[in-house]
Amino acid sequence: MRSLAVVGGGVIGLSVAWHAAEQGWSVTLFDPAAGSGTSWVAGGMLAPLSEGWPGEDELLEFGAAALLRWPAFAARIRDLTGVDVFVARQTLTLALDGADAADLRTVADFSAGHGYRMTLLDRAGVRAAESGLPRTVRAGLLADEPAVDNRMLVTALRHCCERAGVRIRAESVAAVHELEADQVVLAAGSATARLWDLPVRPVKGEILRLRQRPGTPAPPERVIRARVHGRPIYLVPRADGVVVGATQYEAGFDTSVTVAGVRDLIADAEAVHPAIGEYELAEAGAGVRPSTPDNLPLIGRLSGRVLVASGHGRNGILGVPITVEAVAALLAGDTLAEAKAADPQRFSSYRGGNQ
Repeated sequence: MRSLAVVGGGVIGLSVAWHAAEQGWSVTLFDPAAGSGTSWVAGGMLAPLSEGWPGEDELLEFGAAALLRWPAFAARIRDLTGVDVFVARQTLTLALDGADAADLRTVADFSAGHGYRMTLLDRAGVRAAESGLPRTVRAGLLADEPAVDNRMLVTALRHCCERAGVRIRAESVAAVHELEADQVVLAAGSATARLWDLPVRPVKGEILRLRQRPGTPAPPERVIRARVHGRPIYLVPRADGVVVGATQYEAGFDTSVTVAGVRDLIADAEAVHPAIGEYELAEAGAGVRPSTPDNLPLIGRLSGRVLVASGHGRNGILGVPITVEAVAALLAGDTLAEAKAADPQRFSSYRGGNQ
């Protein structure tokens, strides 16, 4: 039986390991604490259209291709575990002033130019969609972009791995050449660059989990996105409240939560959904997103034995199903056309590694 080592136990590594085991590989996943890293503190948004911007055509197409695969991927998880990971079915991006409203039109036109429809809403339309939003909102952009509960997803993926026979070893990998497997997939997030010379850097993001208290207004039904004082803010519903994120800092691997970060997140969240001021602050956490210079992930071969599936930035959960499919194709000696833009060889100066 062919053997595969997967380095990294976030949503990408777990999903790749599960799928490969189902395809007949003998899979061992290496991670000192699988499922406890950035994937555990994520928001779970699947919003490639709402984040689209002119000039980022390849990023939009990659994200849209990933989004298209999510229903079948989630259905497979539900069939095996009984868990429905979806927590919202749409995303509503708000404009708080005239400049924001103009940006929403730009995003809508850009997506429409690629064949993806979004709906512009006026003030009344926004309030009809989500009554808890303030009357000061100028406009909104509604997209059929869902969100998932990241922690339910991580737990379900671990169950799928166990069911498929994946061996999870709570160990760090210091060098790729130490692994005896026939093939190796580097899915170690921001730590991937420690194992191979690749342009993946950590970008810190703080996130809050707010719990609804008895008698307080319900959280929004949709994902709510906006900019407040130039800072991006999002609210993602959960069964017991809402997740609020996320700050963004170039701070290396620091995952401490700052007072300023929490202050800004709460203030900005209240600006777009005032009721959350009455919620309980249940948790504050931080993770490091594995980011690349062009915001596209790295999915492809680094050598005859080593593949990479990393660098997904803030869209790690969105990219899971297309990454799984792309890695499966590579392991079978093929390529996935929709993932061509993520080929790591586009950064030609990064070719070496600790093999």
